[in-house]
Amino acid sequence: MLDPILLEIGPLSIHWYGAIMASAFVIGTLLALRFAKEEGIDGDHILTMVYWIIPLAILGARAYYVILEWDQYKDDIANAFAIWHGGLAIHGGLIGGTLGAWLYLRKHDLPFFKLADIFLPSVIIGQALGRWGNFFNQEAHGGPVSEAFMDRFPDFIKNQMYIDGTYYHPTFLYESVWNLLVFGILLLIRKYKKFDGAVLSGYLVLYSIGRFFVEGMRTDSLMIGPLRMAQVISIVLILLGVAIWFIRRRTAQKTTTA
Repeated sequence: MLDPILLEIGPLSIHWYGAIMASAFVIGTLLALRFAKEEGIDGDHILTMVYWIIPLAILGARAYYVILEWDQYKDDIANAFAIWHGGLAIHGGLIGGTLGAWLYLRKHDLPFFKLADIFLPSVIIGQALGRWGNFFNQEAHGGPVSEAFMDRFPDFIKNQMYIDGTYYHPTFLYESVWNLLVFGILLLIRKYKKFDGAVLSGYLVLYSIGRFFVEGMRTDSLMIGPLRMAQVISIVLILLGVAIWFIRRRTAQKTTTA
């Protein structure tokens, strides 16, 4: 088992989870700055938006997780703030981050769909990297598998997925690889798009398809009654992405022919 702590400086412990998440935010910000420059958007807006987005994304991700796992935290409220142990739900992060972006865009009268297309490749690459934080914490894995199945993977993954005498599906890896693939597709959509909102639509549909299937394999799903919450939201986001695609395309066509 790999040590989840990357570095200890006196009483301060830096966890792999936090270091990976911080790296994802930095890489995502640099990528968004590059795309903003290509779109003629002032980079200062991107940096200021990040100051709005990141705190609200982390708050939303943790609040979402804690609310749905309230029985785990109701008798230990202090532990609800221990995000270095994991427990950041991406859908909650998307809600919080989107709220932060919307508030900033509304304040400065900036185009929502254009900025969404700039930021979402950063979001998906951040998600791909962030799953490796789950790897170090031995979380977000699937059900039991045989050792023969795990022999298909590198030893460091096989060994880390050996938990309490049992091997588990490395679903963190499946989602990370899927997200990298989605990142590549979003770059192509961005390059050839005919209207703002195309990248947003592609993200909502493609990420949610992968998440739906990976979620079905996981053993730690957040539940709402008998339903896996992430699968319910994935279906909603797929429908929303399809709707945005058709509405934005139709709007662009009307503008062109007007």
